[in-house]
Amino acid sequence: MTALFFPSIEVTGRRIGYARVSTTDQKLRMQLDALKAARCDQIFKDHGVSGGKASRPGLDEALKTLNRGDALVVLKLDRLGRSVQHLSDLLVRLGNEGIHFCSLAEGINTTTPGGKLVYHLFAAFAEFQRDVIRENTVLGLAAAKARGTNLGRPRRLDIDEILEGHRHVTQSGITIGEVAERLEVSHATLTRGFKWAGLALHH
Repeated sequence: MTALFFPSIEVTGRRIGYARVSTTDQKLRMQLDALKAARCDQIFKDHGVSGGKASRPGLDEALKTLNRGDALVVLKLDRLGRSVQHLSDLLVRLGNEGIHFCSLAEGINTTTPGGKLVYHLFAAFAEFQRDVIRENTVLGLAAAKARGTNLGRPRRLDIDEILEGHRHVTQSGITIGEVAERLEVSHATLTRGFKWAGLALHH
């Protein structure tokens, strides 16, 4: 039945499938059947791994395997992650790397002209989320200062640097260590900055 959503996925490269279930007692069979029906060349999976987990070995391996012109195929969008911010950043990263994305249940297929709009929408949403975080942080700091709250030692990184660093890590696949070096701070300082701003790290 799932194959009816995607009669064809036209890619110059390979179809790389990804399946995930959150608990060990859930079954991967339905997802695997759908990915096989979509003629995936290789399928990676995470069994008993939450979508919010910082590290998902199966997804990490799938992302390393993908090359320009390939397509990442999933049964449903929520298999990639439960955080919309994470999903948005990941799709932006795929688009930046020239990798297509197909979600069978939602009928998303970026190998088609209409499907390419998906990347633009998720990119816009990712930036909107960061704008909200920036505004809330600035307003929160101003309000705390007006109340006379002691904000402690000045932070090594301001909110714009933290957001930009997070964008590089999540959308460009650059390591935290490399981004920290560019910003001339330690790995721990940058990680604390992400935590302070409420930014999750999934990859």
